[in-house]
Amino acid sequence: MTVWKTSMRNFFAHKGRMALSAVAVLLSVAFVCGTLVFTDTMNTTFDKLFAATSADVTVSPKSAKVAETPENGKPDSLPASVIAQVEKADGVKKAEGAVVSMAVTVVDSHNKNMGSESGAPTMAGNWTQNELRSMEITSGHAPRGPTEVMVDADTADKHDLKIGDELRTIAVTGDIRAHISGIAAFKVTNPGAAIVYLDTATAQQKLLGSPGVFTHVSITAEPGVSDTQLKQNVATALDGSTAYKVQTQKEAAEANKDSMGSFLDVMKYAMLGFAGIAFLVGIFLIVNTFSMLVAQRTREIGLMRAIGSSRKQVNRSVLLEAVLLGIVGSILGVGAGVGLAVGLMKLMGAMGMELSTEDLTIAWTTPAIGLALGIIVTVLAAYIPARRAGKVSPMAALRDAGTPADAKSGWIRAGIGLVLTAAGGAALWATTQADKASDGSLFLGLGVVLTLIGFIVIGPLLAGVVVRALSVVVLRLFGPVGRLAERNALRNPRRTGATGAALMIGLALVACLSVVGSSMVASATDELDKSVGADFIVQGGPGQLIVPQAAKALKTAPGIEHITNYKVLGAKLTNPDGSTTDEDVTAADPTYPSDLRRETVAGELSAAYGRNAMSVGDDYATKHGIKVGDTVTVAFKAGDTAKLKVAAITSDDTTVDQGAMYLNITTAEQYVSADKMPQNMIMFAKAQEGKETEAYAALKDSLHAYPTYKVQNQADFKQDLKDQIGQLLNIVYGLLALAIIVAVLGVVNTLALSVVERTREIGLMRAIGLSRRQLRRMIRLESVVIALFGALLGLGLGMGWGTSAQKLLALEGLGVLEIPWPTIITVFVASAFVGLFAALVPAFRAGRMNVLNAIATDG
Repeated sequence: MTVWKTSMRNFFAHKGRMALSAVAVLLSVAFVCGTLVFTDTMNTTFDKLFAATSADVTVSPKSAKVAETPENGKPDSLPASVIAQVEKADGVKKAEGAVVSMAVTVVDSHNKNMGSESGAPTMAGNWTQNELRSMEITSGHAPRGPTEVMVDADTADKHDLKIGDELRTIAVTGDIRAHISGIAAFKVTNPGAAIVYLDTATAQQKLLGSPGVFTHVSITAEPGVSDTQLKQNVATALDGSTAYKVQTQKEAAEANKDSMGSFLDVMKYAMLGFAGIAFLVGIFLIVNTFSMLVAQRTREIGLMRAIGSSRKQVNRSVLLEAVLLGIVGSILGVGAGVGLAVGLMKLMGAMGMELSTEDLTIAWTTPAIGLALGIIVTVLAAYIPARRAGKVSPMAALRDAGTPADAKSGWIRAGIGLVLTAAGGAALWATTQADKASDGSLFLGLGVVLTLIGFIVIGPLLAGVVVRALSVVVLRLFGPVGRLAERNALRNPRRTGATGAALMIGLALVACLSVVGSSMVASATDELDKSVGADFIVQGGPGQLIVPQAAKALKTAPGIEHITNYKVLGAKLTNPDGSTTDEDVTAADPTYPSDLRRETVAGELSAAYGRNAMSVGDDYATKHGIKVGDTVTVAFKAGDTAKLKVAAITSDDTTVDQGAMYLNITTAEQYVSADKMPQNMIMFAKAQEGKETEAYAALKDSLHAYPTYKVQNQADFKQDLKDQIGQLLNIVYGLLALAIIVAVLGVVNTLALSVVERTREIGLMRAIGLSRRQLRRMIRLESVVIALFGALLGLGLGMGWGTSAQKLLALEGLGVLEIPWPTIITVFVASAFVGLFAALVPAFRAGRMNVLNAIATDG
């Protein structure tokens, strides 16, 4: 009970000093809990949606793939006769043929895309009674003919659509122009999909290319018949045919959920990873806080030991304070995490992915995980200071506050740090010497971990060297005040090292990713300059193929020397060594070698575009012992089997089309029928000599009616690549900002506690003539040099990581190393301002001290 009372008294006596550490715990726990609540809410939203849209039992083609755009623009279908077979099964109340396609684009009368910008699909289909499970018509009526279309209410609201407006649905078989006859609203949350409904005949003809076929059959059970029993009955009615897939509502919903699972998991674990970084940085803050509190209470602890407190009791007293800190910070963090999740939902809504707070999901495990993590991490961080407190002897009551550093332990620590850093440096060097990216990545991971731990352990030694060097450049300019700031920063190298290390971690990751991102852009730009001969590149959004009518429109543009088609076909290859592999082969026009210059290690690439010929990449050729003149059996998944002669082997020392296998489109057309031939994934164009500007404008004009496709010249393409990588890096930087904020709190806390620790000293300096202004400047300069120390270590370490990582990218063809000096310099300078900001409150409080009271302070 005495230990508990002592802990409570000390905790509340120093509650102001504990506050920033509590904020660090709060932020870290909030990030974890917010991530869990956000992803659980997304799961709930999709679970409800998929459960509501799935029939009791669904029959679909065996080959149908969930949530994938078909390569030829037409989803797999089954004949209408299946409905009659299904209706004979016991327990069937109703069976309806349904049509659904995601290979569509919907635009309004002004050619504005009605689809989501968040990546959610645009879907078209026929209206059936099964739709009433998840939707209701709120105005107008369902489409009754080819000139009518119904749209979902979310899309109508977002784009101000109303009944009578014209919509154009672009599909592989042509454009469907129709006027809105009705608007249907979701009964559950629609995460952002845009949906249009056509009458059944139009949907069959325009989306599937044939009357009398459907993408699936929706079956409703008779009352009292379970989905499992109905599935068995339906499978029996279909004579056990292996051509169809029969699923219960639960199985269909699970299949749809699995298609989203990888995306949600990547988001979840990436965000939790950044939360882990914030926790790691928070550990330094907590260690520093308790170390300084223990040092300031040395005499108090010595007195406790003198009157009978054991080492264990002192140790437990400090750990109990840590438990209280962890509990308070974690409870507040759980609440803040829910708020963060709601904020993320609002942010996603602004980006086009709608999530409703009605679906907000807080599993019991979320607060449990948050509390457990917060308390455990806080207690572990306080363990070393607690042990140090337990070692305080009763004689410490006779000394001034603070204990001298153990020189022996300092040298041991420095030795361990040097060994770890050297081992990490060796691993990073091994990364640069690796012949395979897979081998090098192991060395890179080991090098990053060892150098990070090494720099943390060796921090006090580095603080003595780096702070002195920085002081020559920064602090000495301010005369005696600058020298005082330097000595204060060097007074306790262990504390300065830990404070700087917290900032170092976040900035090291920023620097590493900046180097990797800049090198990727520079490498890709260099590769494009060397390889791409086409003047223009035409492509849609992610996963969006180019419909035939858009491809045809491109070919009518004036000023064009040639247009190149580029299609990707799935195939099973049987190699000369007898092995079989599933590969994608690229079917292109013979003009493609001039659009993309590829080096060959054997044969001539132009020969690969001959009749029944192909090329392979040199890695594939080496692996399977293929030489020019060998025959490879190519079984096209969408067609027949061909025996193709290898006429060229291309070099895989490239980032563009690495490993691609080429053949002529006319060769592919011999084995794949026109209705199964994939649409163009991308297209290339070459302008007539001297007509580049006119051709550029003409190509854009030809695609005016198809707003989802972009015409880019090489400069546009490079800028687009740079923007995409820049956006990704900005997201990562935003997530790393939490760790940097926690690190800044660490600087603030260190300074605040340092001011308290030096109260008497500050009073004496003020008494002998140091002005308030000089005192504040001294504390600000101390903060700046600590921040610059952490920044210098972090940026240097991060550039080392990034340079090593780029050597692995070079093995994949990204051979240009580019250090983004503007970013590095900006971050370094910004760190000085971070230091100034962190010192505002501690400097202000120090300046307000009463000189006599400060001098009279005991310790």
